[in-house]
Amino acid sequence: MSEPASYSRTINLAFTGASGAQYGLRLLQCLVAAGCRVQVMVSRAAQVVMATETDLKLPGSPAAMQDALTDWAQAQPGQVLVFGREDWFAPPASGSGEKAPLVVCPCSTGTLSALATGASNNLIERAGDVALKERRQLILVPREAPFSEVHLENMLKLTRMGAVIMPASPGFYHKPASVEDLVDFIVARLLDHLGIDQDLMPRWGEGRVQAKLPD
Repeated sequence: MSEPASYSRTINLAFTGASGAQYGLRLLQCLVAAGCRVQVMVSRAAQVVMATETDLKLPGSPAAMQDALTDWAQAQPGQVLVFGREDWFAPPASGSGEKAPLVVCPCSTGTLSALATGASNNLIERAGDVALKERRQLILVPREAPFSEVHLENMLKLTRMGAVIMPASPGFYHKPASVEDLVDFIVARLLDHLGIDQDLMPRWGEGRVQAKLPD
């Protein structure tokens, strides 16, 4: 029997029903390429959005979804794990599970509300609740415009709890030439926050540093 593959890190990644499925999919691709194991959760609304915004139409069952995302991300068998919406025995559902960051990308305003109030009505919400109570890294990527007072209050509340709110608002100082460049801007920031090496784009000031280094 072959030994199970070893991975550099485990990252929890949740897709919810905001626009911007491309951000989460590109992040999944980069995490796989970086040698991470990715534990994925997908809401029903996220499946609808993903099918609308991309060519990827995920099947309904977690097992079939896992196979589809494994193929799409060119991952090794077992590198991408998909857990169902009410799989309360999944590692992200408990503080005694593996200590791993959680990225919700994209993060709907409904998910923001649920996390801010501790609703825990499904696995994604429970995983966020665990991340907050255990003081684990939690990064939320909302994609909405404009933000209402309720949205802003929820983001402020979550920030005070320790979450990082990273709106899907790409910059333009890197002179993007395509939609993919705009997506990579946000994904690069996410990878930086996770402490994962990335070459999607240079960090601010790197050119100045390189220019000052001796030959």
